[in-house]
Amino acid sequence: MSNQVSLDATDHDILFHLRRDGRLSNVELAKRVGLTPPPCLRRIKRLEEAGVIAGYRAVVDPVALGRELEVLIDVEIYAQDRKTVTAFEKTVSSYEEVIEFRRMYGRPDYFLRVAVSDHASYEAFLTDKLSGLPAVLRLESHLTMKKIKDDS
Repeated sequence: MSNQVSLDATDHDILFHLRRDGRLSNVELAKRVGLTPPPCLRRIKRLEEAGVIAGYRAVVDPVALGRELEVLIDVEIYAQDRKTVTAFEKTVSSYEEVIEFRRMYGRPDYFLRVAVSDHASYEAFLTDKLSGLPAVLRLESHLTMKKIKDDS
């Protein structure tokens, strides 16, 4: 049985605007989607309660934080037993530099997105933290030339 919620064109329009600016007032959002404020607010509450809208957050400029170098890392680990996987995931999740962490099907085993200030900081992260973990078999770093689309 699917937990999917049935969404109409207005719901999609609401989500479109909230994804671009989660701080829109209900009055402004209602105006943009062609509703009056009360039904617009009811729709937002329904989307929140159904889990379609999972939360709201601030999008922070990494340059303003001094973390303008973003590196994508493919990670393969040597073992797949639960103890090793759990320990690896707990450790890597705790690293401040790791801003996205995914377990993958197939290869690589994991995908990481890391944000640091510069190449020296990345080298220190890789050498002192990631490559020193006992589970790590192979790391492959990918530096971004240009970010073309970011829908986060």
